[in-house]
Amino acid sequence: MMGVISWTGAALMVAASFNMANQYGPMIAVAGLGLLTIQSVNNSTHNLTALNIASILGFLFSIFGA
Repeated sequence: MMGVISWTGAALMVAASFNMANQYGPMIAVAGLGLLTIQSVNNSTHNLTALNIASILGFLFSIFGA
């Protein structure tokens, strides 16, 4: 199951990178990073967990504005 979550998160991040110019890119990135955060927590890679959370917050700020 973790493999499905990981690969889906990675695929969403690739899709997001091609859609950053429209409104869906950041939303796809948040979904992908959420799945990759599950993987990083499972693997106890705390630095990646922190990076993913910071990136999620940045994308959410980009989506919703100040």
